[in-house]
Amino acid sequence: MEKIREQFSSLQIARRYMLTEDPTYLLDIDVSRGGGGSHLVAVSQSNKSIGVYDRETLNLLREYSSHPGLLSGVRFAHEQEGMLFSACSDGTVKCWDTRLASSEAAQLFCGYPSNVFISFDVNCNDLIVCAGTEKVEEDVFMAFWDARSGTNSVPSSKSPLGVYSESHNDDITKISFHPSKPNLVVSGSTDGLVNVFDIDQDSEDDALMSTCNSGSSVSFVGWSGKGFLQVYCMTHDEGFSWWDLAQLDTEEPITLLQIPDAREVVSLGEAKLSYLIGGLYHEKSDHLFIVGGESTGSLHLLGCGIDGLSPVATLQRGHSATVRSFYWDMADESLLTGGEDAQLLLWKLGAVEKKAFGKKASMKTASSVRRRVKVRQIPFNSKKKRTF
Repeated sequence: MEKIREQFSSLQIARRYMLTEDPTYLLDIDVSRGGGGSHLVAVSQSNKSIGVYDRETLNLLREYSSHPGLLSGVRFAHEQEGMLFSACSDGTVKCWDTRLASSEAAQLFCGYPSNVFISFDVNCNDLIVCAGTEKVEEDVFMAFWDARSGTNSVPSSKSPLGVYSESHNDDITKISFHPSKPNLVVSGSTDGLVNVFDIDQDSEDDALMSTCNSGSSVSFVGWSGKGFLQVYCMTHDEGFSWWDLAQLDTEEPITLLQIPDAREVVSLGEAKLSYLIGGLYHEKSDHLFIVGGESTGSLHLLGCGIDGLSPVATLQRGHSATVRSFYWDMADESLLTGGEDAQLLLWKLGAVEKKAFGKKASMKTASSVRRRVKVRQIPFNSKKKRTF
């Protein structure tokens, strides 16, 4: 833990990129995993565009702007070099080949006419794409597609392989596939439920392994623990929950930690935690870390244990407004952050900033993405089976 504390505290801004369009929020960040020396950063932006940047210089290499609706994230393929996925509220998921100069999508995955996608992910072997929808009338879906590309040079639209429609009853705000098991996926919803599925099973009912109740509208879900047998979530009112799936078939309690509002229990001295952004699991140390922040742009790294959340380290003097996304590569000793001040920052150990742009003033207005999310308390007496 001390090594990670020292590593995070020693991060300094190496590069800074500021979008000129005002206001533009940087909503989601992902980094390419392919071989061949590919080092790309993809950022989804509130102006309905995707920026692809060089990971070391933050030079803008590509921009995809043919999105008629709000973006719900970006994901690079795990094994296919340069392939980038994005989901949009127009009911489509697109795959972009960043190696080409073309601004047209290489693949198009279409939902049903009423679908509004607000979450998605790609499984670890790049075979399945899954997207979650807003609730329309009484319908809310998790749609699945075959992600493999065809042999035709002209991309064609793909229809879903199938959908799950019974396990959530409100907007599906987050989807995350298991890091190493392609058949496992966890979903979170504004209904307060966090569901874990084994998509190799023949039916949705058989696929549902567990239903965990967070007590409020879910904003983030992730995997942690040895073998990634734990799941955790954050809520739109800054709650945090953590469960151990290894205890499903035992008499031991599955809930490791449940905090209704992290802002009320995390002590940061003179500073005050304003929001939670996301988390990451450090395999070597077997520690789960949570990242939160303040409206002034300061970032706080929190350690997670069964006794609660505790401060580890703080980064300041980077962003001037709320940070919305991050990607921390502990092996590479670098951190990427994006925020509501339209800035993309690259942090490295002991770095000296080589190129800086003038900072923008803090933007006080909530983004359209955050405004449209329903936040409410959920009772803990859910009637679904296998609920914890």
